[in-house]
Amino acid sequence: MGRYTGAVCRLCRREKDKLYLKGDRCYSDKCGVVRHAYAPGEHGQARQKFSEYGQQLREKQKARRIYGVMEKQFRRYFKEADRRKGVTGEVLLQLLESRLDNIVFRMGLARSRNEARQLINHGHFEVNGRKVDIPSYLVKPGDLVAVRENRKNKAVFKEVVETREQQELADWLEADYEKLQGRALRIPQRDEIDVPLTEHLIVELYSR
Repeated sequence: MGRYTGAVCRLCRREKDKLYLKGDRCYSDKCGVVRHAYAPGEHGQARQKFSEYGQQLREKQKARRIYGVMEKQFRRYFKEADRRKGVTGEVLLQLLESRLDNIVFRMGLARSRNEARQLINHGHFEVNGRKVDIPSYLVKPGDLVAVRENRKNKAVFKEVVETREQQELADWLEADYEKLQGRALRIPQRDEIDVPLTEHLIVELYSR
């Protein structure tokens, strides 16, 4: 099955939580979750009761949708997190946060992770001076992520900087909006990752 290309507001409504998939719209009154606080579809307003497995599955789906990751890729991230030292759920989120598309979004150089993926695919970014067009590229602490010199005059970056420059940047990141670049200073801790996830449910799901 290919990547979901439908209305992303339906995904937020399905999870009954803001996943911030549509940039500035998610912060306005036009947000689908604000206007329709129930799941989409014919039976969206019916009372839903999830089993333990259902809760675990919903949490995994929510994580996949937030970071825009396909099932096989997400499973690989989990296996890698399980192999590494530390709390598996927290390491999993740290891996997802280290993706280049997420770093670009977090730094404020894209309005959403979807937009960040598109900009990266089109070759607008470089890491440590080398062009990278793979959204899943894992950025290491200290790596310099920047808009390529010949792409800096694109209107999309001027618009993004105007809207995101005033928003607070996470402590584990730094950004220079005049140069359109930034870097991850360190790996984020769990309390610095502001995603509405209960990651231990994902660990329980894959540990079945």
